[in-house]
Amino acid sequence: MSARFVTLVAGIFFFFAALVTQGFLPFFEPSARTNRVTAVVRTDFGQLKWMMTEATDYTPLQQLGRDVYLREGCWYCHSQYVRPVTGETRRWGPVTESGEFAYDVPHLFGTRRIGPDLMRVGLKFSDEWHLAHFWNPRMLSPDSIMAPYRGLFDEPQQPVKIVDDGAGNRTLERTPVSEGLFDFASKEQIRLTPNADGLLFVPLEARGKAPVIVIPNEEYKGDAVKIAAETQDLEALIAYVQKLGMNRGKWRDLFEPQQLEVTEVTFPRSSEWVAHGREVYERRCLGCHGVNGDGNGPAATFLHIQRPRSFAAAVFKFRLTKEPLPTDGDLLRTITRGVRGTAMPAWYELPLTDRLAVIQYIKYELAVDRSDPEQPYAFFVEEPPGPPLYIAKPPAASQQIFDRGKEVWQIAKCWECHGQGGKGDGEKAAGLKDDLGFGVVPADLTSGQFKSGSAVEDIFRTMTTGLSGTPMPSYRDSLPEEDRWALSYYVLALSAYKDPLTLQPLTISDTDRAALNDLTLEAASPDKAYVPGGGPAQKASELGEGNGGSVTEKQNATEGG
Repeated sequence: MSARFVTLVAGIFFFFAALVTQGFLPFFEPSARTNRVTAVVRTDFGQLKWMMTEATDYTPLQQLGRDVYLREGCWYCHSQYVRPVTGETRRWGPVTESGEFAYDVPHLFGTRRIGPDLMRVGLKFSDEWHLAHFWNPRMLSPDSIMAPYRGLFDEPQQPVKIVDDGAGNRTLERTPVSEGLFDFASKEQIRLTPNADGLLFVPLEARGKAPVIVIPNEEYKGDAVKIAAETQDLEALIAYVQKLGMNRGKWRDLFEPQQLEVTEVTFPRSSEWVAHGREVYERRCLGCHGVNGDGNGPAATFLHIQRPRSFAAAVFKFRLTKEPLPTDGDLLRTITRGVRGTAMPAWYELPLTDRLAVIQYIKYELAVDRSDPEQPYAFFVEEPPGPPLYIAKPPAASQQIFDRGKEVWQIAKCWECHGQGGKGDGEKAAGLKDDLGFGVVPADLTSGQFKSGSAVEDIFRTMTTGLSGTPMPSYRDSLPEEDRWALSYYVLALSAYKDPLTLQPLTISDTDRAALNDLTLEAASPDKAYVPGGGPAQKASELGEGNGGSVTEKQNATEGG
């Protein structure tokens, strides 16, 4: 018997084995059709707990995006399955459960696996990041092997001139191209900024609005722009990608790499590390923050809602210091965790040495005022940050603290910007600007996408220091510590029992809500998830739920079905 014959027989055997196991058995195995999954929810008292719930089907827009995903062959390179091994879960998140594939026909497990796994990509990046990524992946990651998908954009060939609108604003010349993208007669405006190369991104929301070209710091010096406009296919594709993994709720708030706490890091200045930091910056940060760290990188035009940070201004939002400048620990925390809800991703996968090196480059090369070339002013040299502020252990959550937080919300007039419901639609929201002259959108606190972190200590830190460079003030002097804690708990509660993607209230009975609100109930992992209707003592593990397992029959028995 020749080796060639054995190889042929083995190949035929494994082909039919794969056909049976992947093609036929899923139709006979109940676990392949369950939509039961475990998900993280935030309770009324700010706690994060796992509970048993049901996956939801794709919306029409997300289904269209899935069709585009299949059409463009994205699944050839990207897998969608987090395997139950240590390396997988530390990179991507909790192990995939069978219920997550209830509405996937066919399953998109992927084959080549030469791109990142996308099973947990939902809300890892903002929509704006994805827009820049589809235009040119190498703007964000020079070593990416992904091809640009510019065919998903509407890209007119002819540039459009920038003109004066007669009211002191810059706008676009009215041409067949621009009139097809905007409504110049509309009283509602949309503010857009081209990048330094003259590329102007136009989102779908611009339809029906009048364009205003915002260049407060000479971000672009030309007189005409090339347009890259969003299409419905692109909107749908991003909607589908953002759905992936979100049947597991707010799991990212419990993801270990994004819970890094750093008080202080001692790292002496070194020319070698600054040089290494420059290399890291050029590979990982330049696309958004720009060559000079001014926040005007080639991808910045796509980030039309929240501009990248300008390091040149030495204004940093997230810190635990009394003075404006952050410590190395503050910068390390921000780089590692990322800034949720924005295009700034979490860089926990980047080696620690790279993260520390890029901090040195930002501090000593970018955070420098060079308006006088002969006497550059290095902020971190001239104004070194003081010691970190001390944050005590938070008080235990309670109804009394929540009620007090609701009162403080009114006293501090948080509603003026964030709105009474916390959705970012307050009466002052429309006119807010940052220190550089760009519009600022108040955070929608009902989303649970807190930029500085999702723990009550993170919210308290923001209440204490404010967000430098934005209209968000510090309440360190105006509110006593106990009121800042109460307000922080109240802010967390605004996203309680909300779907993190749709922001809609979750369907939870009053009994289950009361059980989850029980401060003594522990549900810290999927195998200990609370099961609705089973009482606070009943967990998913008691119903036989494992990684990818089925609880359908036992759950039906519990529910009397």
